[in-house]
Amino acid sequence: QVQLVESGGGLVQAGGSLRLSCAASSARTFSTHAMSWFRQAPGKEREFVATISGSSASTRYADVAKGRFSISRDNAKNTVYLQMNSLKPEDTAVYFCAAGNTGSVYATMGYWGQGTQVTVSS
Repeated sequence: QVQLVESGGGLVQAGGSLRLSCAASSARTFSTHAMSWFRQAPGKEREFVATISGSSASTRYADVAKGRFSISRDNAKNTVYLQMNSLKPEDTAVYFCAAGNTGSVYATMGYWGQGTQVTVSS
């Protein structure tokens, strides 16, 4: 079982930056879980944003995140981050942290946090 708690969301103007954090507690070593960020905008389906492997060796990004967002993790702190730069109003969504069943960037996400709201004003 893995518990995930996101933080760092808020209101920011277009062009600004935010860094989201997700603290994890798990019966397994944190590095055995790939970690991902997803988001869900009002009236839309949840969509993939970024994934990082357990060792941090590999990352994957959705097209909407490439060049603007950066995922990282600190296995000593059991925490994954999402640095978001050059934010746009269309980035407004609830952002969810997820933990994979394995450490691969292609792992199935088996555990989810409650989400943190990000609102970008124009």
